[in-house]
Order: sequence, then structure tokens, then C-alpha cells
Amino acid sequence: MILEMKVPSPGESITEVEIATWLVEDGDYVEKDQAIAEVDSDKATLELPAEVSGIITLKAEEGDAVAVGAVVCLIDTSAAKPEGDSPKKEEKKEEKPKAEAPKPTATETKTYATGTASPAAKKILAEKGVDTATVSGTGKDGRITKSDALNAVPSMGTPTGGNRGSSRSKMSMLRRKVAERLVEAKNTTAMLTTFNEVDMSPIFALRTEYKETFKAKHGVSLGFMSFFTLAVVRALKMYPAVNSMIDGKDMISYDFCDISIAVSGPKGLMVPVMRNAENLSFRGVESEVKRLAIRARDGQITVDEMTGGTFTISNGGVFGSMLSTPIINPPQSAILGMHNIVERPVAVDGQVVIRPIMYVALSYDHRIIDGKESVGFLVAIKEALENPIELLMNDDIKKALEL
Repeated sequence: MILEMKVPSPGESITEVEIATWLVEDGDYVEKDQAIAEVDSDKATLELPAEVSGIITLKAEEGDAVAVGAVVCLIDTSAAKPEGDSPKKEEKKEEKPKAEAPKPTATETKTYATGTASPAAKKILAEKGVDTATVSGTGKDGRITKSDALNAVPSMGTPTGGNRGSSRSKMSMLRRKVAERLVEAKNTTAMLTTFNEVDMSPIFALRTEYKETFKAKHGVSLGFMSFFTLAVVRALKMYPAVNSMIDGKDMISYDFCDISIAVSGPKGLMVPVMRNAENLSFRGVESEVKRLAIRARDGQITVDEMTGGTFTISNGGVFGSMLSTPIINPPQSAILGMHNIVERPVAVDGQVVIRPIMYVALSYDHRIIDGKESVGFLVAIKEALENPIELLMNDDIKKALEL
């Protein structure tokens, strides 16, 4: 019996996927539920498991865009399992490495330099003002072909003999979708960014005193994301327009806080969502951030886990960013950018002191968020982070940290 395996729907509104990688080869024997391919949708990378056991025949190439419901492979269930395990695709690749092209010897280079070029190539090189001695031919016996001449780059200065190679690769469907959404956000929103700075000394002091106890009790670190997330939840309650979005001619405001967190995954930027962050404690936020980060790193994030956020936090500081203007994650109306923490001289009570300072940025859609609200929101974030014991912990540190 021949089973036709079709592309399952990874989620609503997704009509096609892209074959990112085949994990098996044509003619391999596969077991039921064995992962046979990785497929990219515009929101996530998913594994495609075999529906039955048998010999597989591939019907699509890596990089092909395949409609949901289309046949991607056939599995012959009547075929007997061969003795021994079939080698994995990766192992086969390692067994047959591509041989590197031999580098030209000094003698060969000298031969090229004498200008063994075809008449057409000589004409093109002359028009470009390129010396044949600087061009390595790919034709027989090092002959400079017309294609070599067309690809030759005129020297814009002193020749250095350095590598001037380039490569072209197709962007994944996820990366293309991210690019489209970023351009859409820039073109369809009235986006502005406001900035402020935060003295992180109080949070540093809390983490220094309680991080070991917190980790021993809960199995997760006491990081900055829990402080920022709870500060954001507080600010969203104070400024509900920031927790809103535009739908046609309507403005939709939410009484819950689904916080998207931008993380870097193997396929590019991913933005999983912490649901109902207003109900999470410090431990709850840190546990959820860790869970989502691991799933993103391992390529296990689902479409559902990345949809429906009402506000986004992006932490460029982990990569060393000092300051940025983050781009709104549509259809949301605002995004908070965190940056690196640097010791800076600041004035406190008329004295210059050194404090760990973080610059923060709020990009927002000015169509529904006024300047007063955006500035007030960011000031509320600053106040909560500089006075976390009172504003985020209700003056009870051990209860807030569940110690």
C-alpha cells in the first residue's frame, strides 16, 4: 500500500510551508512518528513526522514552497524493513565531503598572468580597464573565459590580492515573513520612540542578596526580565492605551497583559508570548521565560505560542546594544527596548556618583498613543525599576520572591 503524506495545517491563516530540511533521503526506510523533515511556516519551524512505517519517496525538494494539503512524499507500507539501520543524511554528507578546488600554483598563476584570454574576454577586460594578469581563468588550462571577464571587478585603488568572493542563499520563510512584518510596521504606523534611563542599583542589590536563595528554592535564576515584565504590567494598567491596537476604524483595548518577548532562535527572531502576565509572580515570569527560550532555541515553538501578544519586550542588551529604536510588532501598538547596563557618572544630590545605568526605549504608534501617555508609561517603568521593593513587591521582599 502506498500512503500519500500531505502537509498538515500548522495553524490558522497559514496556506503554505517551505521544506527547510529533509531529515531522510529518497528510498530510506522510515519508522512511524520518525521526524522526516523540518518545515518552515511564516511563524515557526515544525517537524513533520512519518504517518506510517515504510520506504519513503520524496516529492518535494528542500527550499520548495508547498501548499497546505499538498503531497510531499509517498510511503510504501508493504516494503520490508532492511537489515541494519539506514545511515542518516548527515552521516552520508560527512562520508562524501566535497573536495576543495586546488589552488593554482605559482607556475599556473604566472601562466594566467601572460594573458591567455579568449578574444571576447580580452575585449571586455580592455573596456573595463582590467589587466588580464589580475584575472584567474576558469577555462581549460586556466584560460580566461568571457564569463570570467564579465565577473571581473575593476580595481578602485591599490590591488591587494584579497578575497572578493560572495555567496547567495535563499532566506527562510520565517525570515522573509519577519522582514515583511517589519516593513509593514514602518510603513503603516505612525511610529515614534521615546527614551529614558534607569538606575539599576536597587535591582542589583536585590539580586545580589537573594539570587542564590531564589535559584535554590525555584530552580531558575532571578534575572532582569521578571522586574521588567512586572514593571510593564503595572504601567499598562496605568496607561491602557499602550495595551491597545487598531482594527480598521476601531481601537481594541485589553484588560489582560499577554507579553511577547523577543528571543533569537536558530531560524531568526521569534516572539513567544507569556499569557496573562498580570497573574505571574517573579518566579512565574522567570520560569516562563526560561521555558519559552529553551523551546525557541530547540526550534519547538508553535504558532499558537507566538500569536496574540498585546505588548512586546525586546532585550537587545544581551547582545551589547547601548541604545536602539525597536520596531513595533504589529498589530501591537508599542514595544519596550532594554539595553546593556553600563556604569556611568550621574548626579545624585549634587554629587557625581557612579551607577549602573540602563537606557530604555519605547516605540509606539502615535495614532492611538499620545506623547503624554508614552512618556508617562516610560516614566512609570523607570519609577518601578528604581523603587522595586515598594512598587513591585509591596514592601515584602520574601513574599514577592516566594522565599
